[in-house]
Amino acid sequence: MPEAIKKIVIVGGGTAGWMSAASLAKYVQNKNIEIVLIESSTLGTVGVGEATIPNIVSYNKNLGIDEQELIKATQATFKLGIQFEDWNQIGGKFFHPFADYGVNIDKLDFHHYVNKLRAAGQQLTLDDYCFATVLAQAGKFAQPHPNPPSPLADYQYAYHFDAGLYASFLKDFATKLGVKTIDALISEVNLCQQSGFIQSVTLDNQQMVDGELFIDCSGFKGLLIEQALQTGYEDWSHWLLCDRALAVQTELVSEPTPYTRSIAKASGWQWQIPLQHRMGNGYIYCSRFQSDENAKQLLLDSVQGNPLNEVRAFKFMPGRRKKIWHKNCLAVGLSSGFLEPLESTSISLIQSAIDKLLSFFPDSSFNQHDIDEVNRLHNTELEHIRDFLILHYKLSKRDDSEFWRYCQTMDIPDTLTHRMALFNSRGHIIERECESFEPSSWLTMYEGFGLTPARYDSRADTYSNDILTSNLQQMRNSLTNAANQALSHQEFIDKHCKATRQ
Repeated sequence: MPEAIKKIVIVGGGTAGWMSAASLAKYVQNKNIEIVLIESSTLGTVGVGEATIPNIVSYNKNLGIDEQELIKATQATFKLGIQFEDWNQIGGKFFHPFADYGVNIDKLDFHHYVNKLRAAGQQLTLDDYCFATVLAQAGKFAQPHPNPPSPLADYQYAYHFDAGLYASFLKDFATKLGVKTIDALISEVNLCQQSGFIQSVTLDNQQMVDGELFIDCSGFKGLLIEQALQTGYEDWSHWLLCDRALAVQTELVSEPTPYTRSIAKASGWQWQIPLQHRMGNGYIYCSRFQSDENAKQLLLDSVQGNPLNEVRAFKFMPGRRKKIWHKNCLAVGLSSGFLEPLESTSISLIQSAIDKLLSFFPDSSFNQHDIDEVNRLHNTELEHIRDFLILHYKLSKRDDSEFWRYCQTMDIPDTLTHRMALFNSRGHIIERECESFEPSSWLTMYEGFGLTPARYDSRADTYSNDILTSNLQQMRNSLTNAANQALSHQEFIDKHCKATRQ
């Protein structure tokens, strides 16, 4: 039997580094495996991944982290979804919830019954049949019941939190479990001449740190996975045009909403992420259609509240490493690639990379079939997210700028063309392996951008329009009544998890 791994070296801190350290420390308890994390206090982190999706809740729970303690420590608020504004057309908006719409009837998706009634002339809105959306539109929040009395009450939530505070929280967690830290810069990566594996890294103080498994959390530069191992990068900028990001924090001037706002602009889109103590703001844009100077001014002109820091600027190339795992190095976070945070997937992709590593945790043999499967699963996952993001741009009806006109006419991946064509034909939503977004999320985009199926599933004809109308009215009333009884988002925080302002 090959020998077990005895030492793991994580290069880079921030959210990716400390999430990796916390998960690995929990995993290797009582396994006699040393974990060392190298980060430099002289280097900043991107730290703008402050909106999450629901799997962050299970991630923290699996670590044994108390939710209230986490929320207070990270100044977090709750997130029921994302409100998209001015995306389809200027002045329009729609909501992407972490929940389904209505309930399936006789194993047929709910939206087919809605489409049947629409075909009969009824004006129906899917939002009315999603509890998370009804709550969000009313500015309210309630935690889902662990055993909901009705499928209508089944929904999920995520967080908005301070990414820097979250990394610090996990650093404390991981160091208590034995993770060792070194504050230094890496001056050289040393490879084995025979195998090409990473043997060690040399620090700026001439100390050498050896290891068997290396985790690259060094950010965009990919110090290990790219600069040392030259894995290669797949550029997706011909589909996802945005290549610049600006971020600034501002004072909180009103109660935080239980959702992220995504506001489309002439050459990109702006985010607003409310925390308990401040507002996170940013602008993602395409440098081909807007100058950096104009983009910065647009962001500053559109924020509410006084800025709390200088605007930070980032350049990126949308795409992915050709391999997330190469030889004895796994890339996690920005070192593995980057997709714009339009659907808050950055931290989720950190989680999924860690999950894959734990599922295929190596021994000293580093079995190539295991490595190939991790790369296959990761690439599949990234392709599905890529297509979902492209959909936001391709379906827009905005024609007020060169950027949006280009998006409407650009070629798209065949996989996305097929998805759209099937829904357009009969309202069918494809669900594939390694999907980050459930069918209800794809339905939200089709609905929000006005893509209407040519027909509904004929199985919906089992019930008369009168029976369906009555049932749908009962659903609406039930959700409205339940939302009326919920606390406002701010009231919920004040009652259960209000942080001490810093």
